Amino acid sequence: MADEAAAPDGELNESSTAAEPESGATEAAETRAADDTDTEDVADYDEADGDGAQDEPPAKPRISHVRLATIAGLVVVVALAALTGWLGFRAYQSHQADQQRKLFLQVGRQGALNLTTIDWHEADADVQRILDSATGTFYDDFQKRSAPFIDVVKQAQSKSVGTVTEAGLESESDNDAQVLVAVSVKTSNAGAPEQQPRAWRMRISVQKVGDQAKVSNVQFVP
Repeated sequence: MADEAAAPDGELNESSTAAEPESGATEAAETRAADDTDTEDVADYDEADGDGAQDEPPAKPRISHVRLATIAGLVVVVALAALTGWLGFRAYQSHQADQQRKLFLQVGRQGALNLTTIDWHEADADVQRILDSATGTFYDDFQKRSAPFIDVVKQAQSKSVGTVTEAGLESESDNDAQVLVAVSVKTSNAGAPEQQPRAWRMRISVQKVGDQAKVSNVQFVP
């Protein structure tokens, strides 16, 4: 104890000075080791981040709202055009079918009038009108009987006038139809009293011939 207390001041200072450099060197070494660790961590993070970016799939290009609206508009326009065309075609078909029904009905009515309206003064023209509106077997049969029929009408000085009271389609197909016609016929002969009108019913077959339709057969029905 006495020796330590008696130690000179110069020796204590040298000991203290010698110890301080060792402590500083230790702290500097620890600082460099920490810096090296931080540098390795940063490098490892950069490598990991780079690998993750490579694994991600490339982003798909997005369709803009304007392009989507344009495509939708085109689809709507095409659909409307198709619908309009279909409706137009259906309307055309309906119109054609309606026109054909009217034609069949008109020819049936006119055929009944031609057969029941004959004047002995114009018998030849009346019979020719019947032949002009006839076709098929009805034309052939009536043509064979036309001459004797004209002679009978002229000899009897007969006159008949027909009036259609009802008419309608009984059946119909693409090329022909059956028309039922109700006719009131008033007939007069020379030297005979005036007769009461008679009601006749006829089933008239109508057949298309090109753009026209003609009478192909006539039947009297009760």
